[in-house]
Amino acid sequence: MEQDIKTLTARLLANRWLPRSDRLVRRALVDETFRVELDHRLAAVGLQLQDNPYAGHVATALAPEMYEPVFGAKREYAASNIGLTRDEIALLVVIWSLIILPKRERQVTRREVNDDGQGDMFGAEKPMEHGDTVSAGIAEASLIADFGALLGGRGRVRNFMLGKLARLGFIERRNGILFEGPLLDVALDYRMLADRIIHGTLAEVISRAGHPMPATNAFEVADVLPDTDDAEEEA
Repeated sequence: MEQDIKTLTARLLANRWLPRSDRLVRRALVDETFRVELDHRLAAVGLQLQDNPYAGHVATALAPEMYEPVFGAKREYAASNIGLTRDEIALLVVIWSLIILPKRERQVTRREVNDDGQGDMFGAEKPMEHGDTVSAGIAEASLIADFGALLGGRGRVRNFMLGKLARLGFIERRNGILFEGPLLDVALDYRMLADRIIHGTLAEVISRAGHPMPATNAFEVADVLPDTDDAEEEA
């Protein structure tokens, strides 16, 4: 176990994130003894493992008690500990809203991108999916046309801001389409952001641009889904 712990810790420090499908990551998620030791190693250098079961990756992040010692002396920490400007943070939240909000709804209702869920009486029994089956991309040109003028100019969004978010691991740019990157779902907390966005002003701004938001927090939808026995009785 010692060598595996050292290997996984080093890889997390070097790469910042790893896929959940990785052999050692899977072990950390299911082997309690292994996970406790990994947490101990990371805590020794002020880090913690970011593990969101709905995300396709895990990542390392500063432990809360290290925020101020590490970043407190820097002016940009007031907005972001990775140097994002306010416009870049706003763009990141818009992208998160367009990709992760509908993704989470598909995950908790066990639907896929091209599946409207009609007539699937066994949907709740499906394993939860990650990746492109539930996470749809958005057209870069559409994003820039709809929000570029609000976020510092279309050229700046296209040539600088999107590239920066891609380098940081929040998005991937493929042939004019923006997909979620390794950190988009694991670094931003759905439970904290979802209600604020869905019931806030940003939802109105996004909806006016032609991107309707989900009506409710996905976990509220999950709470009212019929259980398997009820679904079978109704069928």
